[in-house]
Amino acid sequence: MTPRRLHIPGNWMAVLAWLAAGLCLLPIGAVALAALTGGFETVSGLAGTVLPRYTRTTLMMVAIVATGTAVIGTGTAWLVTMTRFPGRRVLEIALALPLAFPAYVLAYAYTDFLDHPGWVQTTLRDLTGWGPRDYWFPEIRSLPGAAMMLTLVLYPYVYLLARAAFLQQSATAYLAARTLGRGPWVAFFRVSLPIARPAIAGGVLLAIMETIADFGTVSYFNVQTFATGIYQSWFSFADRGAAAQLALCLLAAALVLAALERRQRAGQRHHGAGRKFEVLDPPVLSGWRATLALTFCALPVLLGFLLPAGLLLWMGHGRFEIFLTDRYLGFLQNSLTLASVAALVTVTAAIFLGFNTRLHPTRANKAAIGIAGLGYAVPGGVIAVGLLVPFAAFDNALDAFMRDRFDISTGLLITGSIWLLVMAYTVRFMAAALSAYDAGLSTINPNIDAVARTLGRTPSTMLRGVHLPILRPSLLTALLIVFVDVMKELPATLIMRPFNYDTLAVQAHRLAADERLAEAAVPSLVIGAVGLLPVIVLCWGLGREDRTEHEFIPDPQIAD
Repeated sequence: MTPRRLHIPGNWMAVLAWLAAGLCLLPIGAVALAALTGGFETVSGLAGTVLPRYTRTTLMMVAIVATGTAVIGTGTAWLVTMTRFPGRRVLEIALALPLAFPAYVLAYAYTDFLDHPGWVQTTLRDLTGWGPRDYWFPEIRSLPGAAMMLTLVLYPYVYLLARAAFLQQSATAYLAARTLGRGPWVAFFRVSLPIARPAIAGGVLLAIMETIADFGTVSYFNVQTFATGIYQSWFSFADRGAAAQLALCLLAAALVLAALERRQRAGQRHHGAGRKFEVLDPPVLSGWRATLALTFCALPVLLGFLLPAGLLLWMGHGRFEIFLTDRYLGFLQNSLTLASVAALVTVTAAIFLGFNTRLHPTRANKAAIGIAGLGYAVPGGVIAVGLLVPFAAFDNALDAFMRDRFDISTGLLITGSIWLLVMAYTVRFMAAALSAYDAGLSTINPNIDAVARTLGRTPSTMLRGVHLPILRPSLLTALLIVFVDVMKELPATLIMRPFNYDTLAVQAHRLAADERLAEAAVPSLVIGAVGLLPVIVLCWGLGREDRTEHEFIPDPQIAD
């Protein structure tokens, strides 16, 4: 007898889609409500002491990271796309590799390397005979140090988007500028850069949002930002209202940045003037120009990936056997369990959201997609506060009711559970899953849906028998991206994890906070190794696009 398959009616699909959207909206509403109804005593005290510092340091971090990622990401993207020099083929892939490491992992590696007892300063003292007070050395544990760590891991956002924009540009406008007597660099700044500006701005805004959301790097370097202030108010002051009020300030900034990013991304469609099938044949650089291009592109790879990976391997040398202990295998199991469950739940919710909008492209369903996509702009600490406040209130109310009526204590049924943590991951990374799913869904011709319905397919059977097989590569990509993002996530995990349920990220943070950097290298390396998977997928996709056949028009005047 053939087992019955799950049948999901269209109306239930819409209900599930809106439940997913409501879940993503819940933390934002809860943070706003808790911030407006809580007392203002703690925040009033913070306003006169550390709140100005939170604002100042956060803005300084944003300014440094935005400038650094824009310069590195745009410059390297233009060089590897629009010119040819030795090593370019390797660098066009290697430039995306720093995405594999979270910024806090780089912070651990560089602290061990550059701090006072580190290899660099120790070697300097041995060679010169200087004492600790006889020389000046830049302090790595500082705001510029934290900004450098974030810049090194976030510039690939700008690089990937800018490179895709440069790949799509035609030679028409550029050659027109060259015909009018403009030099190659003037043509770049006057033509190529303005055309790619929306993509560059979108990448910079993504980097800024990651910067204001970062907790691991700034807390380890003792840089006081809004993210550390939320954690301090929650745990040090035990004031959830103050944490919610700080989270609301951070949330407002994040949503403004998200709106700017959406506007820039929408504006990118209006910069295709002059596109034709021909593109410019990239000039071949030689001599000092080739050396300069190679150095500029290789340095971010060296500082953002090769050197940190080598330092972590060196720090962890002789300690990898601890990873085979039951304790560390438990950390690995916890990380893999959370990442796997969160990836499945998030991608499943993205499928219902995307497919429901495909069936019924109403304004309401499109609004549900927009609401669900807000999570990527909300820092993990804000999501944690936004979920803990309402569910803790529910657990306390339920426990009080059961005590009064039945003299039974239910305890905390939801708060502090794995499922609430998975819910936080779903809210945080829903946008990534939706992006990958929508990219695949856009390749399915609507006529296929019409044919399937004509042949008697219901919405659920069409989803299962037509869409999902076609979308398998996109769904695997979405699963992989969410899986790796959850493996690296720190602030929400640190706040919401169940008691005695630590992950590799939490263990690495704890060891680094205790200055046990050599031991922190082992879980950090595992996180970085897992992070390489989506980077390889992204580079493979860009490599395929770069190899598309074009009709080339040479511009030999740029070559040496």
